[in-house]
Parts: sequence; C-alpha cells; structure tokens
Amino acid sequence: MKFRNIICTVAALGAIGMSTVSCTGKFDDYNTDDNATTKVTPGMIATQLILNITDIGGSKYSIYHSMLQKQVVWCEGAQEDNQYNMLSRVGFGDYTDFTNCQKMILEAASQTEAVQNSYKGLAKFLKAYRLYGITMKLGDIPYSDSNAAEGGNFTPKYDTQHDVFAHILEDLESAESLFASGAKFEGDPIYSGDPAKWRKACNAFELKVLMNMQQVADQSDAADLNVKSRFARIASSGNIFAGNDDNFMLVFSDAAGQQYPLYNNQHMSFYATSSYLIEPLKNLNDYRLFYYCSPAVGKTNAGVAASSWDAYPGLDPAGDQSVNNAIHADLMDCKPNQRYLQPAGEPIIRIGYMEQNFILAEAALRGWINGSAEEYYKKGIRASMEFIAQYTPAGETYNHGKEITAEYIDQYLAQPNVQLKSNFDGALEQIITQKYLGSYRQSLDYECWFDHRRTGYPAWELNPSTNLNDEQNKFPIRWRYSQDEIDYNKANLEEALNRQYGGNDGYNEKMWVVPNAVETPIAGKTITDFGK
Repeated sequence: MKFRNIICTVAALGAIGMSTVSCTGKFDDYNTDDNATTKVTPGMIATQLILNITDIGGSKYSIYHSMLQKQVVWCEGAQEDNQYNMLSRVGFGDYTDFTNCQKMILEAASQTEAVQNSYKGLAKFLKAYRLYGITMKLGDIPYSDSNAAEGGNFTPKYDTQHDVFAHILEDLESAESLFASGAKFEGDPIYSGDPAKWRKACNAFELKVLMNMQQVADQSDAADLNVKSRFARIASSGNIFAGNDDNFMLVFSDAAGQQYPLYNNQHMSFYATSSYLIEPLKNLNDYRLFYYCSPAVGKTNAGVAASSWDAYPGLDPAGDQSVNNAIHADLMDCKPNQRYLQPAGEPIIRIGYMEQNFILAEAALRGWINGSAEEYYKKGIRASMEFIAQYTPAGETYNHGKEITAEYIDQYLAQPNVQLKSNFDGALEQIITQKYLGSYRQSLDYECWFDHRRTGYPAWELNPSTNLNDEQNKFPIRWRYSQDEIDYNKANLEEALNRQYGGNDGYNEKMWVVPNAVETPIAGKTITDFGK
C-alpha cells in the first residue's frame, strides 16, 4: 500500500548503515504541482516517516500479527508459522528512517524555531517508537549508535536493554517538551501538524512503554528509571488522550493507493475468525461479534439467521490444520465483516484511547496511580464500542441486526459478568482480555502478544502437537536477530548475546524487561471460557 507516493532511495551497508539518502517527490495532498519536481521539504520527509510507522502493509502482510495473537485462523495448505508460534528473525531495516529524520531536521532549518521544535520532536518520537518495537522482540539492540553510519561506523555496538529503555523514555519526554514549545508543521497525515495532539501521543505511548516494564519496576537495576513515579506523573499530567478523537491512527479512503488493507485482498478466501475471539464475545453477549464477523455461510444456508449467535462458529487457532481446513471447506467458519472489505474500512490505530484506559486500569489495580480500576476498565470497553459504531456504515449488512447504541453499551456495562472482579488475578484477566477483544483488526503492534508474555493473559491454550516452537511445551517469548547482523556485525552481536543469553539466540531466552516471561498457559484458564 502506498500513500502520497513519496519516493526515498537509500544506500545501505550492513545492518543499519544507511550512508546516503535522496528523495524526489510526487505526492497527493502535500504538493504544489503534481507534474513538477520540487525541492525536498521537511514536510515531504515527515509524511513518509509517519506513514512508515502507521502502514501495516497490504495483502497477507496485514494479517500476520492477528495470526500470532490468535485472532485469525489461516486455512491455506500447511500450518502458518505465526499462527502456530514459529517466530522469525528481526532485521534492522527500520533504522534507515533515522537518517531521514536527520534530513528532515536539516531541511527545516529555515523554518521558525517553533516549527523546528516540532520536527525535532517528531524525530525523537519516531526513534523511540521504532526502537521500542525492536527491543521488545529481541532484547539488547543498538540505540546510542543508531546514527553511527553518518560518521562511517557500520558496526554499531549494542546497548543493554536497560539502557535502551532509558533512551526511549528520555526521547519521549524530550519529544513531548519539544512539541510543547512547537508550532503547527507540514506533512502530518495523522494530526495535521497539531503539536498539542502530538504531546498527548508521546505521553500515551510512554504509558504503554512503562507498563511493559512492569516486571522490572521494583528491581534494583531499574531503580534509576523510576517506572512507577514516571507513570503516575504522566497519568496525572492532563496531557494524555481524552477520547477516540485523540487516537494516533491512519484513516483510509477510496482514493487510489489509500484503501484499507483487506479491500480487494486476494487472500480473503483463506481467512477465518478464531474461537479465542468469538467465544468470549458470545459469553458476554457482546455485539462487537456482529461487527467483527460475517456469519458462516454454511450456517445461513441452513437457515440460521445472521442475527443469531449460533451463526458464528470460531476455529481453534491451536487446532490441527487439516481439521480447520476441512471446516473451512464446509463453510462453517466466519470471514471478516463486510465493513472491512470496503475501500475505507476503518481507521487502524497505533496508539489509542481504548488501550490507554486499559493500561490505566491495570496501573490502578497495581496501585501505581489513584483512581478506580473499574472506571478505567469500563471506559476502555466504551471507547472500543463507540469507535466501532462510529466507523461502521449503517444497516444490517454490517451489524447483522445487533446495533451498538448508547443504550446497548450502558446495558452491556451493567451486566454482572462484566463487573470487575474483586480479586487481583480475576480483575487483571478481565482488563487484559477486554483489551484483546477490543484490538481486533487494530494494529497496536504486537501488544496483545506482549501482554500474554508479561501476564499470561489472554489465556491462550498450547497444543504441543501443533506448536512449531523449538520447545513444543512452551510458547516462544522472543524473536531472533537477523542474518545481516550475523554476517556484518558479528562481534557486537556475539557480545550482546553473551551478555544477555549465555551466547544463545533462542526463542525462549528471557530478556531483561520480562525476566518472568510466561511460557506456559496458566493452569485452569482458557480464553474461550472468559465471561461465563
């Protein structure tokens, strides 16, 4: 999927050694003449950099995270790696954006100081955002040397994960401060250059980062990061998301090259919805089911109404592939709702108000902040439902006769089995699982997978007979470093592996940020029972 058709060519060496950048522009909303070549502007570069972190790719690429997070079951031939827990190697191609960030700042030198501050803030946010996603998958990564190629160093050292998180937090707080003294800037397809919106996004994202440090928050080697006090300060700052209008999200349209990833997606014939999503929604009488899925054709052909819960069977994402394929061939599974197959689909959220409320609910439950965990938890559910209702066309084609209205949301939140439980483990399961149910077709990176690794929730089952992880009785808990690093930066990579994992680049090595990573299911828990 392409947006604004900004073309950047990169000459790279090694893992992150981008040494030259040249850009030419021919783009839609930010140009002065579609047919003229113009000087590169900071806005042109900003547009592509922002779209780089919001675009999740077209075709099958947009579905991989949903497979790994057990929301989608794939019914094409052999087992799909992501669905059955086989993780890949992670490359450092995203580092190339950092040279473009420097180019953006240089091109903004003629702007006012306030506008320059906004571009500098954007660069710091983008760096923190990118490297958070990489370190959460791998552990130690280059951070302080991330722009080393500009000085001719193509073999950057690896920072410890502790130091990576320290840099991420520092960059996010610096970005927020720069936006606070910034001005509206050009080239922003998300917030139209509004620095006040970007301040909120920086803070909302930092809350996510800090919650993912929960397992080390009380450890002595993280004392200098002040995880809990930072979280409390940001949560009470007044500069966090206040509603869905603040979401950091990409909006699609019917314009050429800007359609929703599932529109005209040739792979949709293999797509089925997971029982891990469908069964909890049924148990909670949750109308989001009717907005997420189309009824099984085999059910409606047999006379079952599209408005009936019985028309929505889910497939077991840990089940035998041949069994799932046979059920799929008999049309007894659910494809995505037709609303996802329209050109505009729905916006894809990267940092959202719904997610923020569930993070605050967990923080309140853990005693990190004052306030009611249940209140935040219910705000998260409400935000999810209101977002879905807002971005769904009217009519039974899309809601199958189960419309989400304000009255329905109030009724849903009043149900006894929706009330937050009084015991910690029960309440945590509800908070994390409701976040999971609200994240369908959203791209909060791999946050649901990270939540499962950190807390054990959502309570996914493990089937050793279908699990493709090296250790068949365990979920994997990390990815592996890229072959490029082995080939071009071996000495620094080996130093990092020896420091972290005794030299082993394995899928079940425990990184610093999650020393108690959950590898096996919680006894007696299964997500398909959630809400009963």
